[in-house]
Amino acid sequence: MRALAALSRFVGNTFAYWVLLFAVLAFFLPELFKPLSVAIVPLLGVVMFGMGLTLKVDDFAAVARQPWRVLLGVVAHFVIMPGVAWLLCQLFHLPAEIAVGVILVGCCPSGTSSNVMTWLARGDLALSVAIAAVTTLLAPLLTPALIWLLASEWLPVSFAALFWSILQVVLLPIVLGLIAQRVLGERVRHVVDVLPLISVVSIVLIVAAVVAASQARIAESGLLIMAVVVLHNGFGFLLGYFTGKAFRLPLAQRKSLALEVGMQNSGLGAALASAHFSPLAAVPSALFSVWHNISGALLSTWFRRMRDDANQP
Repeated sequence: MRALAALSRFVGNTFAYWVLLFAVLAFFLPELFKPLSVAIVPLLGVVMFGMGLTLKVDDFAAVARQPWRVLLGVVAHFVIMPGVAWLLCQLFHLPAEIAVGVILVGCCPSGTSSNVMTWLARGDLALSVAIAAVTTLLAPLLTPALIWLLASEWLPVSFAALFWSILQVVLLPIVLGLIAQRVLGERVRHVVDVLPLISVVSIVLIVAAVVAASQARIAESGLLIMAVVVLHNGFGFLLGYFTGKAFRLPLAQRKSLALEVGMQNSGLGAALASAHFSPLAAVPSALFSVWHNISGALLSTWFRRMRDDANQP
């Protein structure tokens, strides 16, 4: 079990490389990964179940201690990322399916890897976890509402269908994870040790399935989509950081806001796009999953070197 836990830590620490490797493999060997398309939603459910196993009451203590800072992070996340996505779609005159995919990933809750990046960046981890948890719990309502509001001009959007999908693939697995944690008690700890391995394998397979299903369209429009993804993620980091600065938050909390705003639950985006729109609409989420783990790691390394002057806001 100790060896498996060590492998899990190694795979978790090298997450970005595995996503990139299997995205490339899926692009050049699409037939090998196309059958995985039917497993996208169950795989995301596994990731969310794992999140439920790790959530604790203490994770929400930051909401009680600093409610306005958590609220600021949640509002910034659900305003900045959907807003930037919509503006980029207008600026680049994106085709309908790609535009919906960009907006969809922008409307998703915070990504689970943002907590790891915040820890590496020496940010405020409690604030990061609280923002990620609250955005995830609000996702069944806010994500379909924002997609309907912003993406309806490109393709028909069903709020009800998206709402029920997110309940099934996000909220239900998290609740089941919390129940399992309560029932199993200390025995859950052994499972938690290998969760990074399970989560990485699940996300890697989701990305590979999406890339394989849209290989021809990625070859045609991949550079354009990648440019939009890089800009989307970059503006998320930048605007998240300066939102914290505008509200005079300490440096550690500005780091948390930057990473929580800029990193999305792109696995959820890929699952929703595949289920409700098309494989092409899932491509922005797949590329976002590859890129934000690379950019998040780079940004957290830079943040880690920043001098935290207690006299500066």
